[in-house]
Amino acid sequence: MGGYRPGYEIAAERILEYIVREELRPGARLPTEKDLADAIQMSRTVVREAVKILSALKRLSVQKGRGIYVAEPEGALWRESFAQFLPADLGQVDQMFEFRRHVEAATSRLAAQRAVPAQVKALREAAQLSADAAARNDIEGFTQADELFHGQVGVAASNMFLSATVDSVQRLQRQVSVIGLAGVAGGSLVVAAEQHLAIAQAIASGDEEQAVAFMTEHIDMTMRQFQQEIRHRLFPSDDA
Repeated sequence: MGGYRPGYEIAAERILEYIVREELRPGARLPTEKDLADAIQMSRTVVREAVKILSALKRLSVQKGRGIYVAEPEGALWRESFAQFLPADLGQVDQMFEFRRHVEAATSRLAAQRAVPAQVKALREAAQLSADAAARNDIEGFTQADELFHGQVGVAASNMFLSATVDSVQRLQRQVSVIGLAGVAGGSLVVAAEQHLAIAQAIASGDEEQAVAFMTEHIDMTMRQFQQEIRHRLFPSDDA
């Protein structure tokens, strides 16, 4: 069971690899569904589902009557990373988390310095939403609350560039979750939620060092869990 990967997940991964292999840039047109299915050696039905997912993740743009295109990233800064990112590639996932670790450590420090009462309230509420979802083992609810929480930390940092960067990295991680993990939780939701609450408390208290320490611990734990789950799904024969 641990080695099972849904067909649409494999197809989505292969389509992204096809885009990189063929050096298709944002705005480039992909083959028809039929030809794309032939190119990645999967059924047209599965490819259709994969295209829908990649379109929802803003990796592809499906234009009725015109075809399938590589989506244009939102902003020049992310053009290359979005176009080249492979969510099931462990090396690239490592790079994404390495970058996220530095960005969110800086963001949490600034949030501890600058957060105003309304921002602290929003941060605590988002952390509690993640705890409530974790208690229900609601993976989708937790994912939404997690993205909201980290977004609120970015808002509390009062730096539009850091906030936009956090949002962009969250979109990349969402791709890892959907394609690399097929929506399966990459570890304990309860522990992650407890870390959210601890980060929120440190920011509310204005404790920069604690906020950074808790955020770094949280990102590192998430990275290890994602790596372990992706490795388990891609290489089930390596499991003991």
